[in-house]
Amino acid sequence: MTRTLIALLTLAAIWSPQNSVSTQDVLRMARARDARLEQALRDTFTPDNIQKGTAALGERGDFVWAVAAEKGPSLQINNEPPIAAFKAGSLWVVQTRLNTGTAYKYTWIVDGKPIGGANNLPAFGPDSYAQTGVPQGKLTGPIEVPSKIYPGVKANVWFYVPAQWDGATPLAVQVWGDGQQFTGPRPGPWRVLETLDNLTAQKRIPLMVSIFVQAGTGPERSQRSIEYDRVDDAYLHRLLDEIFPVVARDVKMRTDAYSRAIQGLSSGAIMAFNAAFRKPEEFSRVLSWIGSYTALQRSADHPEGGAEYPTMVRREAKRNIRVWLQDGSGDLDNTAGNWTTANIGMANALKFKGYDYRFSFGVGEHSNAHGAAELPEALTWLWRDYDPAKTSQEFLQDPAEKDQPVWRVLQLNRK
Repeated sequence: MTRTLIALLTLAAIWSPQNSVSTQDVLRMARARDARLEQALRDTFTPDNIQKGTAALGERGDFVWAVAAEKGPSLQINNEPPIAAFKAGSLWVVQTRLNTGTAYKYTWIVDGKPIGGANNLPAFGPDSYAQTGVPQGKLTGPIEVPSKIYPGVKANVWFYVPAQWDGATPLAVQVWGDGQQFTGPRPGPWRVLETLDNLTAQKRIPLMVSIFVQAGTGPERSQRSIEYDRVDDAYLHRLLDEIFPVVARDVKMRTDAYSRAIQGLSSGAIMAFNAAFRKPEEFSRVLSWIGSYTALQRSADHPEGGAEYPTMVRREAKRNIRVWLQDGSGDLDNTAGNWTTANIGMANALKFKGYDYRFSFGVGEHSNAHGAAELPEALTWLWRDYDPAKTSQEFLQDPAEKDQPVWRVLQLNRK
């Protein structure tokens, strides 16, 4: 799983420009078929990006792609009919608009053959961009937090409070697994801080402290998987007993589960679900991206590890939690299991048991692009009808969901 995390962290670089030319200028030139477009593209992307078909950029639904090829190529986005490219000097270019709030895979078709693989491209909507007049919250960290629960292990922690906070009122809590991804300079590749600012200003989420937690480093090479993928309470106690007290030195936090949410991606997603499912009195809201509900960490109590969760959800008593699941049809398949079918199994188990859940299923690979692009919608759904005057609420499945069929695979990727 270490290699998987590295892949996640580098996905942004697949399509991130060098910023020699502004994104707006490149898009404007592409729309106008400007004679300066080729040079702008070469100033923006590396030769490797252009040669391998991974040169792409976009903003608020407008996108442009570039590739070097001898013959006129076309660009396939998701499973839609390919779009013919136009010539810009010695490069080939496609410019089009996409719906925002989701992610797309794209592949160049050159001489009838695909190049560049299935790249994951987030299409961010307006709530993912910094907006005029919206105050920015304050980020504190990194703070190194050692562990007694995992001897010899330490982890970096950041916390983010909204600008509107009065410094005295206890805040709701949102925990973010693999939090180091979301705390870099603005604009971040996944635009989490921008999203938090905008939704807070629009009162679509409550005033809350976001706690960004990096997986621990220590004597075990696979510490992240040990913390995140094991079906036990150890990491939950790490959060509650070792990390929360550090944040509580500076921030007053609510302690009711109704006011606590937890997010994670990949192994972090099962960590988030594990926390709420095992301790619903501590966390009641789960945001799960590309979850590894598979047998990555086995034990005597759980010989198939997280792969047991769909069955446990069906057989055990319903917990009072709300869950947003996201996955893609191109997710991982390896010795631990198949991520796509595992997430479909989780969605059907939650539906079967009557949970308040949403399943956002796309075409992406093992990438957080889709989850980040739809984050404004997901956070709004997760915190909908939150009332700071309450400390509890019974989470009920949407009546309309009860009439929907179970999730099925209708079309295979082979004849």
